[in-house]
Amino acid sequence: MPIPPFQIVLISTYELGRQPFGLASPAAWLQEAGFTVTCADCAVEPFPAEAVRRADAVAFYVPMHTATRLAVGMIERVKALNPQAHLCFYGLYAPVNASYLRRLGAQSILGGEFESGLVQLCQRLRGEQQGRAGHPQEAPQISLTRQSFRVPQRGQLPPLSRYAQMHLGNGTTRITGYVEATRGCKHTCRHCPIVPVYNGRFRVVQKEVVLADIRQQVEMGAQHITFGDPDFLNGPGHVLPIVNALHREFPEVTYDVTIKIEHLLKYQKHLPRLRDTGCLLVTSAVEAVDDTILKIFDKGHTRSDFIRAVRLLDEVGLALNPTFVAFNPWITLEGYRDLLQTVAELDLIGNISPVQYAIRLLIPEGSRLLELPETRKVLGQFNEAQLSYEWRHPDPRVDALQPQVFELVNAANSQAVGREAIFEKIWSRVNELSGSATPPPRPRSLLSRSEIPYLNEPWYC
Repeated sequence: MPIPPFQIVLISTYELGRQPFGLASPAAWLQEAGFTVTCADCAVEPFPAEAVRRADAVAFYVPMHTATRLAVGMIERVKALNPQAHLCFYGLYAPVNASYLRRLGAQSILGGEFESGLVQLCQRLRGEQQGRAGHPQEAPQISLTRQSFRVPQRGQLPPLSRYAQMHLGNGTTRITGYVEATRGCKHTCRHCPIVPVYNGRFRVVQKEVVLADIRQQVEMGAQHITFGDPDFLNGPGHVLPIVNALHREFPEVTYDVTIKIEHLLKYQKHLPRLRDTGCLLVTSAVEAVDDTILKIFDKGHTRSDFIRAVRLLDEVGLALNPTFVAFNPWITLEGYRDLLQTVAELDLIGNISPVQYAIRLLIPEGSRLLELPETRKVLGQFNEAQLSYEWRHPDPRVDALQPQVFELVNAANSQAVGREAIFEKIWSRVNELSGSATPPPRPRSLLSRSEIPYLNEPWYC
């Protein structure tokens, strides 16, 4: 009697409004190895109950905090539907939360370069009573093995039109695809969740694989590509030939990237090439405009570096999308006002997604922030359900402000309020808490949101 095919279900719960590379990439590896794979992106489609019932293994992709919390909420449903299925968590947030996930029922944890680990897991389970639970994990929780990637299999995923889109300055939108040319990062910023896994190393996805993935997404309708690399210029010699080739083959296709402030300045000679090959937008994790906080985070740039980078991108003609960790234990109420003032003075109100004014620092297990006495002074207990250490700000007004800003942003998003109007509401709330009547700052150019490219995904965590 023939052995039935081994079936694995890969589930993504959230990936910033992108079609998940973390499903499409391992699906190609697993299918090549002869396994039956079902991919489900629960951010845009229903939970795959029938596939889970039939599965020998269910694997949740957890590349970020929100995705992990959503996945945790689905564990009991998986157990109820199929108590015999082997439960795996893979991605950046799997190893740092391994003990908690295992207590909830996870039997395998894979971080770093996870594709080969998923294949090895399924091969082992297929040889051990076709996936019955109870076998200990053999593969390392974190693997940084250099892999020869396969072209991602995207056929099971929802169409690109159901994901976040690039909005252009002329009011039009572009269907947006997503690729990764590198993973990990050669920098070790203390607050970054990549560091506990990659610890200053990064790995490349082979050029021909990246281009083949772009090619298939263009065939699916993509007019714009987001490069999801944590820092696009970690390896300029790898990524620049990719964007040159992209532009030669698809001159009408645009793209966006993420680059550190430090690298924008260090590699500024490459910025015109990005512009000329179709780059519309550069995201950069600025995090703060206070040099003391930037030093605590070990960001590798200063306030003045940020200002220089803003002016540099203006000169080159690239739009900047700054991100911040606006609420942290070391920012004061006046420091928060200074952040808003700086944003306005640099004409960045229209560039910034309003949720950036509400982001509160998460301190996960393994964070380099835990090394610092400045952190230990404010640290509370580790909250497993929140996947973060608790902390309170020394000034209760700052702790009170963060949820208020978050509520303002949520309400504004639901009412399609413009970025300038949200900024003014936040400024007014800071005035109320500080007892000030300072009028909101006026940017020099008064650029409207409609003039600046942006991806229409309102969340970032």
